[in-house]
Amino acid sequence: MTTRRDFRFLVLGLGGIGSGAAYWLSRRFGADVIGLEQFELGHVRGESQDHSRIIRLSYHAPVYVELAKRAYESWAALESDAGERVVLETGGLDLGPRVSAISLETYARAMETCDVPFERLDAREIMRRWPQWKLTDDIDGLFQPRSGIAMAAKANAAHQRIAREHGATLRDRTAVSSIRHIGGEYEVVTDRGVFRAGGLAIAAGPWSNAALSNFGTRLPLEVTKEQVTYFEPPALASFAPERFPVWIWMDDPSFYGFPAFGEAAVKVAQDAGGKPVDPDLRDFEPDPENLARVRGFLERYLPSALGPIRYTKTCLYTLTPDRDFVIDRIPGHPMAAVAIGAGHAFKFASVIGRVLSELIADGSTISDIGAFSLTRPILALADPPRTYMV
Repeated sequence: MTTRRDFRFLVLGLGGIGSGAAYWLSRRFGADVIGLEQFELGHVRGESQDHSRIIRLSYHAPVYVELAKRAYESWAALESDAGERVVLETGGLDLGPRVSAISLETYARAMETCDVPFERLDAREIMRRWPQWKLTDDIDGLFQPRSGIAMAAKANAAHQRIAREHGATLRDRTAVSSIRHIGGEYEVVTDRGVFRAGGLAIAAGPWSNAALSNFGTRLPLEVTKEQVTYFEPPALASFAPERFPVWIWMDDPSFYGFPAFGEAAVKVAQDAGGKPVDPDLRDFEPDPENLARVRGFLERYLPSALGPIRYTKTCLYTLTPDRDFVIDRIPGHPMAAVAIGAGHAFKFASVIGRVLSELIADGSTISDIGAFSLTRPILALADPPRTYMV
């Protein structure tokens, strides 16, 4: 265990985004990087662990589509360094009623603006390609062939392993109690001693406000307990990744799912279907009402996915009121930056970590992050309107 206490850069939080930041900083600054995690590495108390997350170029606004393009590049760089695959392209299907809470046309326009190829499919064509679906004629879809699976737990471990190979120090089970800016450095007090660094990247997920309170900032975040369920369909082979895409149901409630990956089962969940919780006090018990909604959706539209439940697993979302990310330097602190993923960031974890590294090392980033400002008006409201359907 290193006894070094002074570093050039410190990353607070080593979930998906923080591990990405530690990796990208280590590529440039090697042993001058330290990452701190309050729990054990790979813990399941936050947002970033499981076999899979959806990755896609299909998004509702061009700023996300362009960031997604750079996300694919960033994951490819990690794959090259790590010598292993962390992204599996299966194709992705966005589908839903023609009149719905989430407009497919908005996604289509954003992809067209960013020159991303996709196909428009009606219900008949969707069922011809994937007869697992049972759809009515009022349902349409968009298919984007590069969508697929970001291998969450595997990608986190790869970020951490290669960061260490580049010389970075990663310390888990190290809880932060305070942060002070003293003499041009950030003094980070933990239960395992005091660390100092000239630059600070905060990727604390559900504990973001606790970290930001050291800078006199509090955001109107809502932390919710979400869950995913693995079902064992009778015809499991028909859900193999080469035969079935990742998918998102574009309506309220919104659902999403995966082919069989990581388990001999398919994973299905409701997006933003959980209840608010305190991340330090929440339990890990599944919500039967949430599960009933997922089961009801499958019974109606994807009955071939139903089967015995292998398990239901909980996680957390850290939601901004507009469901947009926070990726920004902290006002008055040009060498400190923060990222909050708003419950849909794992696909971007490597590139957001990369952007954080650029912000604190270079003072700017080539990525367009204007929409993700820490000081945008809605984040200044004590009780803002909340819109989670994106």
